[in-house]
Amino acid sequence: MNTLLVTGGAGFIGANFVLGAVARGRRIVNLDKLTYAGNLDTLASLKGSERHHFMQGDIGDRALVGRLLAEFKPQAILNFAAESHVDRSIDGPAEFVQTNVVGTLGLLEATRDYWRTLDAAEAAAFRFLHVSTDEVYGSLGAEGYFSETSPYAPNSPYSASKAASDHLVRAFHHTYGLPTLTTNCSNNYGPFQFPEKLIPLIIAKALAGEALPVYGDGLNIRDWLYVEDHCSAIERVLEGGRVGETYTVGGNAEKTNIDVVKTVCALLDQRRPRADGQPRESQIQFVKDRPGHDRRYAIDASRLRRELGWTPAHSFEQGLAATVDWYLGHQDWVSRVLDGSYRMERLGQ
Repeated sequence: MNTLLVTGGAGFIGANFVLGAVARGRRIVNLDKLTYAGNLDTLASLKGSERHHFMQGDIGDRALVGRLLAEFKPQAILNFAAESHVDRSIDGPAEFVQTNVVGTLGLLEATRDYWRTLDAAEAAAFRFLHVSTDEVYGSLGAEGYFSETSPYAPNSPYSASKAASDHLVRAFHHTYGLPTLTTNCSNNYGPFQFPEKLIPLIIAKALAGEALPVYGDGLNIRDWLYVEDHCSAIERVLEGGRVGETYTVGGNAEKTNIDVVKTVCALLDQRRPRADGQPRESQIQFVKDRPGHDRRYAIDASRLRRELGWTPAHSFEQGLAATVDWYLGHQDWVSRVLDGSYRMERLGQ
């Protein structure tokens, strides 16, 4: 596959995928609405590249998507576009339904119409890969893992909207024959993440000398996945995944939120100590838990390993150290992000 249409390619995971794909020689058509989390600064290194074509627009705009497909004739579409922050979905669920459900439906319809124009060989090789989340499965108890056979039980407006989009992708495969693939991943972290998510938020607040808010008792568990590993898994699924199937992607790194925050604090203390010499753990402040906060997520990625030979290349310790170093070295990028409307306030009251 030489040409891909990537939606949401100016967001965190999408942009990391685009940067890697262009470096590997692919031509990328990048469609992004440029909402608050879309950031062209992330793609600055691609300015002037003949292999990167950016278009600002909505995935639900069937006419626009249709024009891009007719002009560039991609061999695959990768749908990263989504409203993705649980706290924001609590404050404003309608926007999540509009983008994640209605927008995905429009994208699927435009894709189906394009796919039907391809000759037999092109149609057979074409793929629509939908990037989703483990949050669609709800909350785990103390034991067990989410896998491709886990029942859906979304508990937030965000996860409900992503569950709906997953079901639409499945339906377009079974109803129309569209060759789809779906990935459901655990919590991503790494360079270029908008600082409303836990790790970059804690880094930003710690450096600013502010309180470090931790929901509830801090013992909620997530399986952390370095974004570069996630992108490599998506590439593997795109190239070798079985049409119509789902693949769960995890980092084999279960950590409580409080342990993640304390580890970030320790890394910052090593690299950029406070002027008063106090440990940054002293800035931690437990705050009221958010509504419907799932207790534990963990992914069984054995199918990816067994069928496609994928395993994460980074341990959590390696990935987190690289992430902290990236943010320390790119404070100009962070400052420009925070010049917008987001001021690191708590959302999802």
